[in-house]
Amino acid sequence: MRRLVFLFLLATIISCKQNPQVAENKIKEDVSVLADDKFEGRQTGTPGEKAASDYISERFKAIGLFPKGTDGFLQSFSFKPKTDPHKEVEFTTNADSTITGRNVIGYIDNGAKTTVVIGAHYDHLGFGGEGSLYREKDKAIHNGADDNASGVAVMLNIASRLNVKNNQAETKDKNNYLFMAFSGEEMGLLGSNYFSKNPTIDSKSINYMINMDMVGRMKPDSTLAVYGLGTSPMFKQTLKANNEKFKLIQNESGVGPSDHTSFYLIDIPVLHFFTGQHEDYHKPGDDSEKLNYEGMGLISDYIFTIINDLDDNGKLAFRKTKNESDNVPTFKVGLGVVPDYLFDGKGMRIDGTREDTPATNAGLQKGDIVIKLGESEVTDMMSYMAALSTYDKGDETSITVKRGDSIIDAKVKF
Repeated sequence: MRRLVFLFLLATIISCKQNPQVAENKIKEDVSVLADDKFEGRQTGTPGEKAASDYISERFKAIGLFPKGTDGFLQSFSFKPKTDPHKEVEFTTNADSTITGRNVIGYIDNGAKTTVVIGAHYDHLGFGGEGSLYREKDKAIHNGADDNASGVAVMLNIASRLNVKNNQAETKDKNNYLFMAFSGEEMGLLGSNYFSKNPTIDSKSINYMINMDMVGRMKPDSTLAVYGLGTSPMFKQTLKANNEKFKLIQNESGVGPSDHTSFYLIDIPVLHFFTGQHEDYHKPGDDSEKLNYEGMGLISDYIFTIINDLDDNGKLAFRKTKNESDNVPTFKVGLGVVPDYLFDGKGMRIDGTREDTPATNAGLQKGDIVIKLGESEVTDMMSYMAALSTYDKGDETSITVKRGDSIIDAKVKF
């Protein structure tokens, strides 16, 4: 009898070790590793990007995900850099003048007919280059803690939680889960584009896609932008019903400058989560110590809850949305500011200024709200861009901003 009791207790201990009761939370650790100087900014095709993909592969393995790439967890793709910005990139197997990126793909197989894709890009700008907003002459590593080690870390946290949940549950979820760390995002959504054309599962089985890009700098008012709400009739009510923590900024469009666009374009409902731009965007100052880790935990909780809520709704209906980028005017000049894309008041709030630009020369500051440019009233981002598009280099005009309770008039020269 004593031997039977011992064997029962031993089996219980082994079972607990195999199925931990609490999912891991390594959000801060994952960001710190991916945004470390040793990865040299994770630019696509570099040794730093390869090292980062190896790290993510090991994390997928440790979490308990199954490999779903073309070579273990990896899906490599080679391409020729674009010489004409108006043409699509050319994916090729020709070794001459090509760059090779690596998507990292892991899978939870619940035996379901449909699969939810949860993704985030892990590449960044390396030492700067074309996409950098750093204006100093010296080379500096662009670590991309917010852009987008933050999204990868939250994705890994959700992967751990879903894997533990489905290992412990008597009845598994009604969706499988495919987790993807995309490469090539900064060079034109290349990794997600390649996957959409060369999926490692049946793309018709994909239920919906969740994308996290720059979710690490939640502001004190807990503002969270969610794009793609119009791509399925289920999304608006689901996000509203489960929201207790955030001031949501909602956008219906399925098209935007991140990897969800590649899935929307093959008729898959998408959601993109984003906490806003900041002064360190595409600069060397985007480092791990500046992130809001409590906010990232809340975002993980929110997305996990949304996924669970949608689990009983079968395959979601897809709906095309108005492509707001079609209405964006072209510019010959810039003010030299980082707009606050999460601002939902009247005007265009400045979230940061760049040195030696029309904005700083005019005395504009972070927090100023542009309410008039020349003769044009500025009520939102679109009206600001429409007003800005009418000016040429060398033009001078008036600008009116609200600073606290004061209204300030200034002159700006482009």
